[in-house]
Amino acid sequence: MSAEAKHDATTAGADPHEHDHIKHYTKIYVTLLVLFGISVLGPVVGSAVGSKALVLITAFGIALVKAYLVCAHFMHLNIEKRYIGYLLTTTVVFMFLFYAGVSPDVMEHRGRNWENVAAQQETLRAQREHALHPEGHGEGVPAEEH
Repeated sequence: MSAEAKHDATTAGADPHEHDHIKHYTKIYVTLLVLFGISVLGPVVGSAVGSKALVLITAFGIALVKAYLVCAHFMHLNIEKRYIGYLLTTTVVFMFLFYAGVSPDVMEHRGRNWENVAAQQETLRAQREHALHPEGHGEGVPAEEH
């Protein structure tokens, strides 16, 4: 069989499900574009009406949905073996354990064997400035410019 005949045989027997895959990915792509539009317009509308909840939902909620769609469909996690999910879950659990382990040291000004003097001084400075200007007008502006 010649090379041309082999090429014609393989293209003639193209996968009939290929068109379904293209429609599926196009549908996901359009969904992502719509969600992108919502995530851009949501904070604009939320700021206009003064709704912080709307801003947070559209900024983070839509981002989570978009991340799920990308991971599940474009990264083909829905067809991976089950152990991939276990590995991903284990990694996320370890990440949260790491955060829980280091956050007390990072978020505090003192630890068992150390002290963050610069952070303490900045906190005291901000408290003194707030005591001088409790109405909030003094934030970031030296007292001479009021």
